[in-house]
Amino acid sequence: MTDTATTRPQDSGSPAPPPPHPAVQAHGWTGRLAVTVTAVLLAALTAAVVDTLHAGDNHSAPARLLAGYAVAWALFAAAVWTLRRVPVRAATILVLLGAAAVAVAGLSSPPRTSNDMYRYAWDGRVQAAGISPYAYPPASPELAALRDGWLFPTEGACTDWGLTHTGSGLCVRMNRPGVPTIYPPVAEGWYLAVHAVSPPDSRHKPLQLGGAALALGTTVALLVVLRRRGDPGRVPARAALWAWCPAVAFESVNNAHIDTLGVLFVVLALGTGTVGARRGALLGAAIAVKILPVLVLPGALSGQRGPARVLRVAASAVAAVALAYLPYVITSGAGVLGYLPGYLHEEGYESGHVRRFALLRLLLPDTAAAATAAVLLALTALYVWWRGDPARPWHGALLLAGTALLLFSPRYPWYSLLVIALVALDGRWEWLSVTLAGTALYLGGRLLPGFPLQAWTYGAAALAVTAGACLRSRPVQERLKRHQGSAALARGPAPNHAGEGR
Repeated sequence: MTDTATTRPQDSGSPAPPPPHPAVQAHGWTGRLAVTVTAVLLAALTAAVVDTLHAGDNHSAPARLLAGYAVAWALFAAAVWTLRRVPVRAATILVLLGAAAVAVAGLSSPPRTSNDMYRYAWDGRVQAAGISPYAYPPASPELAALRDGWLFPTEGACTDWGLTHTGSGLCVRMNRPGVPTIYPPVAEGWYLAVHAVSPPDSRHKPLQLGGAALALGTTVALLVVLRRRGDPGRVPARAALWAWCPAVAFESVNNAHIDTLGVLFVVLALGTGTVGARRGALLGAAIAVKILPVLVLPGALSGQRGPARVLRVAASAVAAVALAYLPYVITSGAGVLGYLPGYLHEEGYESGHVRRFALLRLLLPDTAAAATAAVLLALTALYVWWRGDPARPWHGALLLAGTALLLFSPRYPWYSLLVIALVALDGRWEWLSVTLAGTALYLGGRLLPGFPLQAWTYGAAALAVTAGACLRSRPVQERLKRHQGSAALARGPAPNHAGEGR
């Protein structure tokens, strides 16, 4: 029998294929032991999520939440590691069961670290009344008839977590009640759909259930895409990087952040077999959920230098965004921008602002940080598009999205849900440090006032990403050296021409 692993690479000049993943070879008692250990770790992870969510909120118990997050992340890492030794079929079942268990854990309490969900509920209610969510802010008297005791409590001192006073003294259970909504139209469509199927007085639970459904749907999409595109033995462990990630339980389910809907569209877009209108339309839908997925577009066009393909994807993405905005533009005009300009100013996405660009400000003046970040991001996008691998569009998308978060250093961990899904597609787990950086910054800021936590957390993430890239490059270099040595032996010793011509 011919040994294709050793003879064909020498004949064809291509590097040897990787050995089968350990999960492919696992069997017998070792496989059963791995299943048991992984199941125990998943049970512990689920319990840790539940315990953390019942420990308090980010205002009253940030230290306790940080400790719970740390335990959950440690259990998550251990469970993904042991899953690599589980047979593929059993591993796939564990991924799905674990994803469901972690999602149920996220449903065990009301939101604990973000009150964005309450604005989602309000926007859905406003649309169900036939009013554009971009027309009036929640505190506007024009919407007084839609107020209830849940989102606009009238009893108590209005001092509980998530409550806000308006300028007129109104107590509101949502942030920024004095400005129009910021969310793009596909997100608004989701809020309306959830409201339409929600029983009366169900409060926060339907949005959390919707977040759980989106998280589980993303897990299934990852399993399908990875199975079509990669080594079957690696599929479950890759998908588990999203399915079991504590950030998904906390942000996608418990806080029900709408980012998860955009993530699902991105996974479906990158999983399409061809570069064309379907990929562009799905990316356009993702962008119309949350603007951040626009960073995926260069990755989706990796290696595509033909003008026709590039135009087809870009045009279909723009068309999808335009169609989503059209009904709201008809009713609200330029008001569809909502609070977006004010939000960008408030959050510091401008030159000279010190709330962003923490790593760049270590080297540059504050006034130059924003422009430098924009240039670096543009160069990264150009590199991803021009030199990217068309067979792995998520590879370049992860590089660009992760780099953007490192450069802009946001304090909101849910922004990195997109990065987590791209990590699951690509397998470069070191980029999960970006999620940890955002979480530590969001929860730890109250514990260390005055400490440059933003630079430290994102600096540590940048070091982790760099270290991971270095470690990944060494096996490649070693394989190339072995291949070159084998080719040299096959050719035989070089002739000795010393003394010729004399």
